[in-house]
Amino acid sequence: MSSYKEKLSILSEMIAFAKADHALKDAEYNFLFGVAVILGIDKDIFDSLLDKQEKITVPKTQADRILQFHRLVLLMNVDQEQHQIEIGKLHNIGLGMGLPPSAIEQVLTVMHDYPDKIIPPEVLINIFKAHYN
Repeated sequence: MSSYKEKLSILSEMIAFAKADHALKDAEYNFLFGVAVILGIDKDIFDSLLDKQEKITVPKTQADRILQFHRLVLLMNVDQEQHQIEIGKLHNIGLGMGLPPSAIEQVLTVMHDYPDKIIPPEVLINIFKAHYN
């Protein structure tokens, strides 16, 4: 499992991404807080990250990068809205993590085939596996 600083980085990146459209909706806040709970971050620390961002670091392993990308895809769709700025930012984050551009594009296309654009983890993993082979 990730270190505490890595967990704060994961949340900071997600919070910054959620604020890309200059608003943090209740659904996004609730999703982010749910991730914080899973990561073992208490509410006070989580709420402080809303105002003061931690340094963002790229996850070390490819599996952790794909997991973070999946979290961001889910976060983008939690409010049932997609803004071009979010899609562009998500694409750039994926590139910054070293994910294959073609896999990123495929995920962003395929997610529309699923209810609420929630791409199943196994589908996402298979997309990335295909691009690494």
